[in-house]
Amino acid sequence: MKERPKLLCPSILNLPIDNIRGEIEKLDATDMDIYHVDVMDGTFVQNFGMSIRELEMIRRVTDKGAHKLIDCHMMVMNPHRYIEKIAQAGADIIYIHPESELIPSATLELIQLQGKKTGLILNPCTSLESVKDMLPVTDYVMIMAVNPGFAGREFMPYTRRKFVELNHYREENGLNYHLLLDGGATREVIADLYHNCGVEGFVLGKQELFFKKDDYATCIDRIRGF
Repeated sequence: MKERPKLLCPSILNLPIDNIRGEIEKLDATDMDIYHVDVMDGTFVQNFGMSIRELEMIRRVTDKGAHKLIDCHMMVMNPHRYIEKIAQAGADIIYIHPESELIPSATLELIQLQGKKTGLILNPCTSLESVKDMLPVTDYVMIMAVNPGFAGREFMPYTRRKFVELNHYREENGLNYHLLLDGGATREVIADLYHNCGVEGFVLGKQELFFKKDDYATCIDRIRGF
């Protein structure tokens, strides 16, 4: 049986702002897969994140280098207002929280019209039942195993059931969305979700990638073996 891919997605919010371009260039030279860019408006979550300028800079760096994918995690109210700008800035995958829109399915359609991949983010309190009708038009499903808005929080064990549910639903209905984790991605959590719960993607933060004594390439190679 062919081994499933493991999608490794460094969270750019963890980078020191005083030398962010240099750090992006270092990441681009590694075996990572997708840049994870958090955009926050201070309303949907009580924090502010990256901006379109950072997104454009990452696009320029990786277009000159490894041509990695970029995702944009939109923690904003009414993200449909910004879909075109985010797409033009270089995002390949655009995630929305269904609670942030009156009609989230319309926003997914907007993302498709921009020629981008669609993503849904499920908070710890978001049920499968509330989003299952949108899953046939969703390319990436990311489950928050922490409450959104801040980096470095610990994995909430009770969210594990949600990964199992989304994997079973995908198999039972012949769907092809990628299933990913955002939050608390330690060695133990990555190994469990990848090998036992059908999860193939992981947003990487301080737990295993950033602020380590080893360089990014060494950390990425180590995570591949979890």
